[in-house]
Amino acid sequence: MKYLHTMVRVSDLDESLDFYCNKLGMREIQRKVNEKGRFTLVFLAAPGDEDAQIELTWNWDPEEYGEGRNFGHLAYRVENIYELCQSLMDQGVTINRPPRDGRMAFIRSPDNISIELLQAGEPLPLAEPWESMPNTGKW
Repeated sequence: MKYLHTMVRVSDLDESLDFYCNKLGMREIQRKVNEKGRFTLVFLAAPGDEDAQIELTWNWDPEEYGEGRNFGHLAYRVENIYELCQSLMDQGVTINRPPRDGRMAFIRSPDNISIELLQAGEPLPLAEPWESMPNTGKW
């Protein structure tokens, strides 16, 4: 397993970039604009530490974030998402967002922290029971 990033939701992307980049000294690593989903993701890292990133998620439609709502999730790259999800289920962990696409799943810690699991490399071929498994709760 490899740590990827921590996601926080931001209400003003320009103000947040000024804070994280101009004031804290981080630099932008990658930007993804999703017009259909109406959000922008900006990945930042401290110079020389590009493996430990923060993902700023800016949802274009205004939303008030109560305390804790602006923190999104931890993310880890895994070698085999199906095997890990099966192992977690066997140990009583609920898979909130199953890896239906062979690429991404979400679970929660005992303290309800969302944890995103991402398949290393290309997505695995679609497989049951994952492909038809519904979401449970929220992530």
